Amino acid sequence: MVPLSFPDPPLQAQLILLRAWSDQDVPAIVAACSDPATARFIPTMPAPYTERDAREWLACHEQWRSENRLELAIAAAGTDVALGAISARVDTDNMSATVGYWLTPAARGHGHMTAALRLVCAWLFETVALGRIALTTDPENHASAGVARRCGFQQEGLLRSDVRHLQTGQRRDSLTWGLLPGELTRA
Repeated sequence: MVPLSFPDPPLQAQLILLRAWSDQDVPAIVAACSDPATARFIPTMPAPYTERDAREWLACHEQWRSENRLELAIAAAGTDVALGAISARVDTDNMSATVGYWLTPAARGHGHMTAALRLVCAWLFETVALGRIALTTDPENHASAGVARRCGFQQEGLLRSDVRHLQTGQRRDSLTWGLLPGELTRA
Protein backbone atom coordinates (compact mmCIF):
# COMPACT_ATOMS: atom_id res chain seq x y z
CA MET A 1 0.00 0.00 0.00
CA VAL A 2 1.22 3.49 -0.80
CA PRO A 3 1.32 5.99 2.06
CA LEU A 4 -1.99 7.54 2.98
CA SER A 5 -2.82 10.64 0.99
CA PHE A 6 -4.89 13.53 2.18
CA PRO A 7 -8.49 13.15 1.05
CA ASP A 8 -8.93 15.06 -2.19
CA PRO A 9 -11.17 16.97 -2.18
CA PRO A 10 -11.02 17.62 1.58
CA LEU A 11 -13.72 15.87 3.57
CA GLN A 12 -16.51 18.23 4.57
CA ALA A 13 -19.77 17.96 6.50
CA GLN A 14 -22.03 20.37 8.30
CA LEU A 15 -19.83 23.20 9.54
CA ILE A 16 -16.42 21.50 9.35
CA LEU A 17 -13.83 20.38 6.87
CA LEU A 18 -10.82 18.12 7.34
CA ARG A 19 -7.58 19.42 5.85
CA ALA A 20 -3.82 19.33 6.19
CA TRP A 21 -2.25 21.26 9.04
CA SER A 22 -0.27 24.46 8.38
CA ASP A 23 2.00 26.81 10.31
CA GLN A 24 -0.96 29.17 10.66
CA ASP A 25 -2.54 26.60 13.01
CA VAL A 26 0.24 26.78 15.61
CA PRO A 27 -1.65 29.19 17.96
CA ALA A 28 -4.75 26.95 17.91
CA ILE A 29 -2.63 23.85 18.58
CA VAL A 30 -0.89 25.52 21.53
CA ALA A 31 -4.20 26.77 22.95
CA ALA A 32 -5.86 23.36 22.69
CA CYS A 33 -2.90 21.42 24.04
CA SER A 34 -2.45 23.86 26.93
CA ASP A 35 -6.02 23.19 28.06
CA PRO A 36 -6.04 21.10 31.28
CA ALA A 37 -8.83 18.84 30.00
CA THR A 38 -6.90 18.03 26.82
CA ALA A 39 -3.71 17.35 28.78
CA ARG A 40 -5.60 15.19 31.27
CA PHE A 41 -6.81 12.76 28.62
CA ILE A 42 -3.76 12.70 26.32
CA PRO A 43 -1.09 11.08 28.47
CA THR A 44 1.82 11.91 26.14
CA MET A 45 1.12 15.66 26.08
CA PRO A 46 4.06 17.81 27.22
CA ALA A 47 3.27 20.43 29.86
CA PRO A 48 3.56 23.28 29.56
CA TYR A 49 2.78 22.94 25.85
CA THR A 50 4.73 25.48 23.83
CA GLU A 51 4.91 26.83 20.29
CA ARG A 52 8.05 24.74 19.86
CA ASP A 53 6.09 21.59 20.76
CA ALA A 54 3.46 22.46 18.17
CA ARG A 55 6.07 23.07 15.47
CA GLU A 56 7.86 19.79 16.27
CA TRP A 57 4.51 17.97 16.05
CA LEU A 58 3.78 19.56 12.66
CA ALA A 59 7.26 18.63 11.40
CA CYS A 60 6.53 14.92 12.00
CA HIS A 61 3.49 14.77 9.74
CA GLU A 62 5.28 13.94 6.48
CA GLN A 63 7.23 11.12 8.11
CA TRP A 64 4.03 9.78 9.67
CA ARG A 65 2.35 9.69 6.26
CA SER A 66 5.10 7.32 5.08
CA GLU A 67 4.16 5.13 8.06
CA ASN A 68 0.46 5.18 7.07
CA ARG A 69 -0.47 7.69 9.75
CA LEU A 70 -2.50 10.71 8.75
CA GLU A 71 -3.07 13.79 10.92
CA LEU A 72 -5.88 16.08 9.81
CA ALA A 73 -6.99 19.46 11.11
CA ILE A 74 -10.67 19.84 11.85
CA ALA A 75 -11.42 23.36 10.63
CA ALA A 76 -14.48 25.60 10.58
CA ALA A 77 -15.87 25.40 7.03
CA GLY A 78 -16.52 29.12 6.73
CA THR A 79 -13.38 30.53 8.32
CA ASP A 80 -10.83 27.68 8.04
CA VAL A 81 -9.95 28.22 11.73
CA ALA A 82 -8.53 25.05 13.31
CA LEU A 83 -10.94 23.54 15.82
CA GLY A 84 -9.17 20.28 16.57
CA ALA A 85 -7.40 17.22 15.25
CA ILE A 86 -8.26 13.75 14.05
CA SER A 87 -5.71 11.10 13.18
CA ALA A 88 -5.72 7.65 11.63
CA ARG A 89 -2.99 5.02 11.73
CA VAL A 90 -3.55 2.20 9.24
CA ASP A 91 -2.19 -1.31 9.81
CA THR A 92 -1.93 -2.69 6.28
CA ASP A 93 -1.16 -6.24 7.46
CA ASN A 94 -4.49 -6.46 9.27
CA MET A 95 -6.39 -3.92 7.14
CA SER A 96 -7.43 -2.08 10.28
CA ALA A 97 -6.91 1.40 11.68
CA THR A 98 -6.71 3.22 14.97
CA VAL A 99 -8.11 6.74 15.24
CA GLY A 100 -7.65 9.49 17.80
CA TYR A 101 -8.97 13.01 18.22
CA TRP A 102 -9.11 16.22 20.26
CA LEU A 103 -10.90 19.59 20.08
CA THR A 104 -10.16 23.10 21.26
CA PRO A 105 -12.23 24.01 24.34
CA ALA A 106 -14.41 26.50 22.39
CA ALA A 107 -15.26 23.88 19.74
CA ARG A 108 -16.53 21.26 22.20
CA GLY A 109 -20.23 20.47 22.50
CA HIS A 110 -21.21 21.51 18.96
CA GLY A 111 -21.08 18.12 17.19
CA HIS A 112 -17.85 18.89 15.33
CA MET A 113 -16.01 15.79 16.54
CA THR A 114 -18.90 13.45 15.80
CA ALA A 115 -19.06 14.84 12.26
CA ALA A 116 -15.27 14.56 11.85
CA LEU A 117 -15.13 10.97 13.14
CA ARG A 118 -17.97 9.93 10.81
CA LEU A 119 -16.18 11.52 7.85
CA VAL A 120 -12.84 9.85 8.58
CA CYS A 121 -14.34 6.43 9.27
CA ALA A 122 -16.48 6.49 6.12
CA TRP A 123 -13.46 7.58 4.08
CA LEU A 124 -11.26 4.84 5.58
CA PHE A 125 -13.84 2.12 4.99
CA GLU A 126 -14.52 3.27 1.42
CA THR A 127 -11.02 4.28 0.29
CA VAL A 128 -8.77 1.87 2.15
CA ALA A 129 -11.30 -1.01 2.42
CA LEU A 130 -10.60 -1.63 6.10
CA GLY A 131 -12.15 -4.46 8.08
CA ARG A 132 -12.02 -2.63 11.43
CA ILE A 133 -11.41 0.76 13.04
CA ALA A 134 -10.49 1.03 16.72
CA LEU A 135 -10.03 3.79 19.25
CA THR A 136 -9.32 4.09 22.95
CA THR A 137 -10.67 6.52 25.52
CA ASP A 138 -9.92 7.26 29.13
CA PRO A 139 -12.70 5.76 31.29
CA GLU A 140 -13.39 9.24 32.71
CA ASN A 141 -13.56 10.94 29.31
CA HIS A 142 -17.33 10.72 28.89
CA ALA A 143 -17.40 13.25 26.04
CA SER A 144 -15.00 11.18 23.93
CA ALA A 145 -16.92 8.00 24.71
CA GLY A 146 -20.13 9.76 23.64
CA VAL A 147 -18.57 10.65 20.28
CA ALA A 148 -17.55 7.02 19.77
CA ARG A 149 -21.07 5.75 20.64
CA ARG A 150 -22.80 8.29 18.36
CA CYS A 151 -20.67 7.05 15.46
CA GLY A 152 -21.54 3.39 16.09
CA PHE A 153 -18.40 2.22 17.91
CA GLN A 154 -18.98 -0.63 20.35
CA GLN A 155 -17.15 -0.67 23.67
CA GLU A 156 -15.14 -3.88 23.66
CA GLY A 157 -13.06 -3.90 26.79
CA LEU A 158 -10.92 -2.34 29.45
CA LEU A 159 -7.14 -2.26 29.18
CA ARG A 160 -5.95 -2.10 32.77
CA SER A 161 -2.97 0.15 33.51
CA ASP A 162 -2.64 0.69 29.75
CA VAL A 163 -0.84 4.03 29.54
CA ARG A 164 1.60 6.00 31.65
CA HIS A 165 0.82 9.71 31.93
CA LEU A 166 3.91 11.71 30.94
CA GLN A 167 3.36 14.46 33.53
CA THR A 168 2.08 12.55 36.56
CA GLY A 169 3.80 9.21 36.03
CA GLN A 170 0.52 7.54 36.98
CA ARG A 171 -0.72 4.56 35.01
CA ARG A 172 -4.22 4.89 33.55
CA ASP A 173 -6.75 2.44 32.21
CA SER A 174 -8.15 2.71 28.69
CA LEU A 175 -11.48 1.67 27.23
CA THR A 176 -11.26 -0.01 23.84
CA TRP A 177 -13.83 0.61 21.11
CA GLY A 178 -14.32 -1.03 17.72
CA LEU A 179 -16.23 -0.28 14.53
CA LEU A 180 -16.78 -2.73 11.68
CA PRO A 181 -17.93 -2.03 8.11
CA GLY A 182 -21.65 -1.34 8.07
CA GLU A 183 -21.80 -0.20 11.72
CA LEU A 184 -21.02 3.50 11.15
CA THR A 185 -24.04 5.59 12.07
CA ARG A 186 -24.73 8.56 9.81
CA ALA A 187 -26.93 10.63 12.08
